Amino acid sequence: MAAVLKQAGAAIRLRSHWTDRTAHVALLVVALLLVAFLALPLLSILLKALQGKSEEFVWLDNFIAYAKTPALLDSLWNSLWVSALVTAITVPLAFGFAYALTRSCMPYKALFRGITLVPLLAPSLLSAISLIYWFGNQGVLKGWMAALGFKEIYGPAGIVIAECFAVFPHALMILVTALSLADARLYEAADAMGTTAARKFFTITLPGAKYGLISAALVTFTLVITDFGIPKVIGGSFNVLATDVFKLVIGQQDFAKGAVVAILLLAPAVLTFGVDSYVSRRQTAMLTARAVPYAPKPSRGYDLAMTLYCAFIAFLVLAMLGMAVFASFASFWPYDLKPSLRHYTMGLVDAEVGVGFVNSLKMAAGTAFFGTILVFCGAYLLEKTKGMDGLRGIVRLLAMLPMAVPGLVLGLGYIFFFNEPDNPLNGLYHTVTLLTLCTIVHFYTTGHLTAVTALKSLDGEFEAVSASLKVPFFKTFWRVTLPICTPALVDIARYFFINAMTTISAVVFLYSPETKVASIAILNLDEAGEMGAAAAMAVLIGIASTIATLLFMALAWWVNRRTQAWRRT
Repeated sequence: MAAVLKQAGAAIRLRSHWTDRTAHVALLVVALLLVAFLALPLLSILLKALQGKSEEFVWLDNFIAYAKTPALLDSLWNSLWVSALVTAITVPLAFGFAYALTRSCMPYKALFRGITLVPLLAPSLLSAISLIYWFGNQGVLKGWMAALGFKEIYGPAGIVIAECFAVFPHALMILVTALSLADARLYEAADAMGTTAARKFFTITLPGAKYGLISAALVTFTLVITDFGIPKVIGGSFNVLATDVFKLVIGQQDFAKGAVVAILLLAPAVLTFGVDSYVSRRQTAMLTARAVPYAPKPSRGYDLAMTLYCAFIAFLVLAMLGMAVFASFASFWPYDLKPSLRHYTMGLVDAEVGVGFVNSLKMAAGTAFFGTILVFCGAYLLEKTKGMDGLRGIVRLLAMLPMAVPGLVLGLGYIFFFNEPDNPLNGLYHTVTLLTLCTIVHFYTTGHLTAVTALKSLDGEFEAVSASLKVPFFKTFWRVTLPICTPALVDIARYFFINAMTTISAVVFLYSPETKVASIAILNLDEAGEMGAAAAMAVLIGIASTIATLLFMALAWWVNRRTQAWRRT
């Protein structure tokens, strides 16, 4: 009987329904898009690094030549120690701020957190522009800085301070999440045993937040070593890897050496991504089903100290942002500080940044709309459909890869790949469409993880019941999955829009005079010595991002009322 059943089972083959084949074709389209706009450009960088000037293979000769160039090696060392120093400064400061927000009863928590997240709405180089107005050759506090023994703000000192300001919100978000997950029973047991506050901090709080600390440090290090805008504006003659790539490709047209530096720039990001993935796998759940949420107890002295600390950090953030706004309205720095719209007029009209601003809005809108569709559909096909397991593994790998690829490296790969005359996609080069696609790919992973998180919260029974009723998967997607996950879609769209408005490194190689975006126009104004106009344009980007954030918040409120009523009792 067993043999008969085995033969009968072997003879049975489940035939794929036409809707399954449709899902397979859609997944194949997503895979082809990721291969064309991510894998092949990165492969082009590797091939270019192994080629000579006549496109002959020279294997590792370019790497050897790089190793024999002292100036380029100095840039590598500069990038490493500056990134490490910024990480060592930012992570403890962000941890203290996150600790105050989650482990104290201080007032105005929402206000303090909102202030520290404002830098995310403006280009990273806004902090560099503000520092120049504070401590530059004609800065307000130039004399004070000289009295402390610092000659100038240009160089490593300016890069470190500006990067600390730019990456602080990223570290803070990770650490707030890490410290929010705490079991009050551990602290109650420690109190019952008479444990001191210091010992509780080192034996309960720090071990519980160690994975968050590691992730924050890795993210901070990667963001600093791959940032281009701040070193370009305030770095002076202090070279780092990001500025070396720009100089080699744009200035010297040495694409082979530029590809070598891009690979070196890619290595720390890949290593960081690998370490973060390893740490995430080893992380254990901090909250179990029996856990009791931690609620801090009021303490007048402690809460006052935390309030003063957060107020100090918030004051520094506001001082940085306020100086940029003030300088953008000053008539002629530092001689005539009377408010005027001279710099805004110069930037938008005389320097034709208005066209770039329109291009930025087009690119951001396209990134938010098409990026959200691509990310969510790709995540749905991976999580909620079956078959083609080999292709699924490739798509999952490609979906996670952008997190480990700096924008500067991705943009360089687009030059090598799309500027090739024999490439059928060559017509996209120097278009807003390619800028939009590059930005979608650059920020793909975060949107993908957000979509996957939302989809994993849905029971697989929805698809099982639909299949048993012979309902096509796309009807289930449209009528069930999409309405339930609409809040996540709004979050993904907002993330894409804000990052598209402020990105620099991903598009710095890809624009033409007709497709220049506002963030790149700020760099050009800075190079031309029009610092006031550059500050004005950075402020305008911040205002546009703020308005967009408010509109997305209103959209989220409307969406929740229309699609999430079932969550309310």
